[in-house]
Formats: sequence, structure tokens, C-alpha cells
Amino acid sequence: MATEVEGAMSAVQAFALVGALGVGSQWVAWKLRMPAIVLMLLAGVLAGPVFGLFDPQRDIGPLTAPMISLAVAVILFEGGLTLNFHSLRDAAEGVRRLVLIGAPLGWLTSTLALRYGAGLSWESSAVFGGIMIVTGPTVIAPLLRAARLSRRPAAMLQWEAIINDPIGALAAVLAFEVVLVLNTATTAGAAVMEFCVGIGFAAVLGGAAGWLMARSFKQAWVPEYMKIPVLFVVLLGVFALSDSLLHESGLLAVTVMGIMIANSNLASFEELRRFKEHATILLVSGVFILLAASLDFTQLGELTWRTGIFLALVVLVARPLTVMIALAFTKIPMKERLLVALTGPRGVVLVAVAGLFGERLAGLGVVDGGLIGPLAFALVTVTVVLHGFTLAPLARWLGQVAAETPGVLIVGGSRWSVGLAEVLAKHEVPVLIADPNRSHLRRARAADIQTFFGDILSEVAEHRVEINRFRVVITATDNDAYNTLVATDLAPEFGRENVFQLTREKSEFSRNQLPPSLGGRAIGDRATFGEMSRRMWEGWTFRSTRLTEQFTLEDWRALRPEAVLLGHIDKNGVFVVLQANKAEDFKGGPGMRLITMVPPGTEDIEVPQDQTEEKEADGEPEDAEEAAKIREVEEKNKRPSGAPGDEPLT
Repeated sequence: MATEVEGAMSAVQAFALVGALGVGSQWVAWKLRMPAIVLMLLAGVLAGPVFGLFDPQRDIGPLTAPMISLAVAVILFEGGLTLNFHSLRDAAEGVRRLVLIGAPLGWLTSTLALRYGAGLSWESSAVFGGIMIVTGPTVIAPLLRAARLSRRPAAMLQWEAIINDPIGALAAVLAFEVVLVLNTATTAGAAVMEFCVGIGFAAVLGGAAGWLMARSFKQAWVPEYMKIPVLFVVLLGVFALSDSLLHESGLLAVTVMGIMIANSNLASFEELRRFKEHATILLVSGVFILLAASLDFTQLGELTWRTGIFLALVVLVARPLTVMIALAFTKIPMKERLLVALTGPRGVVLVAVAGLFGERLAGLGVVDGGLIGPLAFALVTVTVVLHGFTLAPLARWLGQVAAETPGVLIVGGSRWSVGLAEVLAKHEVPVLIADPNRSHLRRARAADIQTFFGDILSEVAEHRVEINRFRVVITATDNDAYNTLVATDLAPEFGRENVFQLTREKSEFSRNQLPPSLGGRAIGDRATFGEMSRRMWEGWTFRSTRLTEQFTLEDWRALRPEAVLLGHIDKNGVFVVLQANKAEDFKGGPGMRLITMVPPGTEDIEVPQDQTEEKEADGEPEDAEEAAKIREVEEKNKRPSGAPGDEPLT
């Protein structure tokens, strides 16, 4: 047993360490805004070959290979579950070309780079080349959020990664099946027959299992609380059955099973999506730590100068050539093509699948099969680090950034929403107001604020709204339940710390109150929609105040005791919303601009003459002539408090 070896830890301790290192690395990467794969690689290498704390073969023993195989099966099923033919059919021309032309062409160019760059055999090159189609959806997503690319290149990179994920895995499975039958069959006829029967059996089994699962879920043969457990058990059963009848065909079967379920229009698909996300995070973390800890430095020592040639060919030749040919003769501008062509990070799935197939090829007698794992680590490390640090500057250089400053998405076209949007837009903070009621957007359109007519949670919004442009969400409609729904649904995408909503109305009966765990964070002084609307009719206005070394936050608070502090624009032009219970603890500094609401009749702050160029108090323009004109308009438009049509100037 593993515990009998000197210095070994128990299997339970090993599992706990793998989980802690994997999930811990992902959490630290989130905090530091770094690609998680880099930290997982570092953690696995340090715990394994560097310090010798964890050795999978020593501490887990014969369970290592089956665990990696099952984990990769679930990861490939997740990839198939992402491939929805409806999304592929409705995708832009560039996405379709990157999939239909780019995938097979990428397989070919990657295979050639491996054969003539790294010097691998044709067997290893064909299998690994198929895996290299995958550009890493788990890596692309955080890179896109950080770089805030414009719509079309972001969509092409995102959908290419999602759709090509199962295609790349499928290509690797098919290539390995060819190598498998050619190395085990005695005659060409038997090889062809074994290949056809194996592929056919795996495809039929996976398709039948996927259809049966979708049918049973639609017909309510399985209760809601058992859908995920039943799906997981069937997934493992399909993999085991197919693999036992024909070696390695289980990976193909589970991929087809996932594709069938993804295109079945299940009402409970959201629960399945959560399952695959949670399972993938755990399994990807575990597999990557296991593979990194299993890394043998002696194998890395076998990598020669040809590894550098291989990496250069992939980054500078294979990827750009594939994309430029795939997107040739399209209306896509050249700058967008260049951005996509020069962006191709590989992720965890590539390492996990490559490590598995590398071991299988070595077991079949392919001499250089053991080099696939080290080459995969080198490729992933170089591409993730390279694109992680260069994507944003490259996008800015090519002019393909959606917004230099991350914006604010406001749901609800009320007077309060428009007032906040106007004061933010004045300081060049991108703002979008979304509302399913067209009439609610009239005031926003009149104020030249960008709008979206429709439900922000709809599929149309998913395709038309550039989510990457926004950092903060504020839900402010007159429907508390809808505000809560939107905030709860968008929280995983934006991060719960960046999702806010106006405080819900309190009900006398607990049965009518929504759980406090739902919804976004409170904003301002915890005023409800009704209270905010009442203030607007009474003449409250939005103001912006720039803090300096002479005019501090304490000075502002002394002059504006009744003002409501909503947030501030930092030195980089980013709007930061203050949570209601943290506004009092806020410590402002020079260069910040406070965004506040002030009651009617509030006078402008007097600015000493010697500080006129250093302060812009309460949004007062520095141009005296313009200020006089605004005051003249204010006098002409004065109405009794709460009169219909009253439009307080911001």
C-alpha cells in the first residue's frame, strides 16, 4: 500500500491535498486576476517533483490512471454538452468558418508543426494535433473579461473555444482509434472493420444514452432532485461499458452523449449546466494537479531545442495561418482577423487529454508518446503567459477594445436611472440602460444614453449586448421581484460584489418577502424604488464632486450632510458603487470624483479663486459663461415641487 512507503501520505490525505491545491489555486488566481492554469501548474510542480510532498504513483498508486480517465470522460462530456447546433447555426460567418474550416485546418497545421518542429512520429503528431484544436474556453473567458474586446472578435474567440472544445477532443479520439487499430490488428481488413465497429458502437451508445436521458427528463420519469445523480451515473456507465467492449472508445461515447443532450431543448438544462460547471472546476483542478505532480523532470530533460521551434511554429505560423485562411474572403476587417489569429491560448483540457493519450500511446509502443505530456505543459504555459500579458495591449493597439473604461449596466429606464446615467456619461463612463418596456426608454434616448429594448436575461440580449463592456450592474425597475431575478442571475457572470439593486419594499407578511440571500447588494441609503422616484419628483438631483488635497471627503460631508453617496469614479475613470452599509466607512482620496444625490435647493459649493483650476465642485463647469447659461435655464424651468414634467438638471 501507499502508506507503507517511507515518506508517503495516505490516500485520504492525498485527495485532500489535491483538492486544496487545485481549488485554492483557482481562488488565488481569481483574487490576483491571473489565469488559474498558471498557478495550478506551479502548485502541482512544487508539491510534486520539486519538494516531493506528493507523488501520485506513490501516494495513490493504481487509482491514479482510472481517476484521470474518469475525470477526462466527464470533461469531454462537458465539452459535448456545450455544443448546441442552434448556436452554431445562428453564429456569425466568422465563427462558422473558424469551426468548419479552422478546426480541420488547425488539426493539419498542428500535426505538421509537431512532426517537423518537435520531431514527433506521425502517430503522436496526429493525436496531439487533434487535441491542439482546443483553444481553451476556461482560459479564454477570463482573458476576454480582462481585455474587454469589442463584440465581433470577442464573440469569435469565445464561440470558437466553446465549439472547438468537443471537436478537438473528438479529433483526438478518432486519431487515437486509428493508431490503436493499426497497432493491434493483424490485417488491414481487420483494422478497418475494428475501427468502423468501434466508432459506430461508441457513437450509437452515446447517442442512445443521450436521447434516453433527454426523453426521461422531458417525460418526468426522473424526479428533479435525482436528475443530476442519474445523469452522472449514466455517464460513468456509458464510459465504462463502451471502454470495456472496445478500448478507449468510451471517450467518444460520452462526447456524443453530451452533444445529444445539448440539442434536446431540455427545460432543466440550466441545472445540467450548473452541474457541468461545478464538476468541471473540481475535476479540471484535480486532473491538472495530478498531471503536474506526476511530471518527471527527466522527461522535460528529453525536450530539446526543437521544442522552441515547435512553440514558435504554433504561435507564429500554425495559428495565424489557420485563422487567416479560414477568414479569407469575408467582410471581417483585417485588424479583427489579426487579433483572432494572434490569440490562441491552450487550457486545462488540452493538458488533461494530452497526458492521458500520451500514456496510452506509450503503452501501445509509440516511443515518443511520453513526450506529449511535457510538450503539452510547455505549450499551455507559454501560450497562457504570452496571451495573458499581451491580449489587452494588442487589442488596444489594433483598436479592438469595446471600451477603454469598464461601464455600468442599469436595468430599468426610470427617472432615477436616467439621472444617474447622465452624470456618469458626463464623465465618460460607458452606460447602458435596459428595459423591456419601450416607453420607459424615451427619456434615456432623449438624453442620448445608449439603451437596449428587451429583457436583459433574454437570448437576444445575450447576443446583442456586449457584456464585456460593463463591470457593474444596477437593477432599478419598479418590480422588486424582477430586480432580484436579474441580480441573482447575473451575479455569477459579474461577481456578486459588482451587482446592486434598489432596496426591496418591506412587506408586513413574511410570506411575501423574498429571501435575503437572493438579489444584489443595496445601494445608497437603502432607499426603495418608490423612495428614489419620490425624491426625483421633489427635485433631488445628481451631482459629481472632485476631491483634492485641499477639498477632502470630510470637507464635503460637512457641507453636504443630507446628500446620499452612491459611489465614486476613481483616477482611472472607473465607477465604483458603494454598498449601503459601507458608505460611512469609505475613505476618499485626491483625484476621486464622488457621485451623489442632493436635495432640492442645494447651493453650489463656493470654490476659492486660487483653487479654481484644482476643484470642480458639485459638477459646476469651470467655464463661467456656460455656468451662467445653465443658471438662467434653471430659473426659467423652476416649477412647484413634484409638478408633472419636472426635469431636474443634473
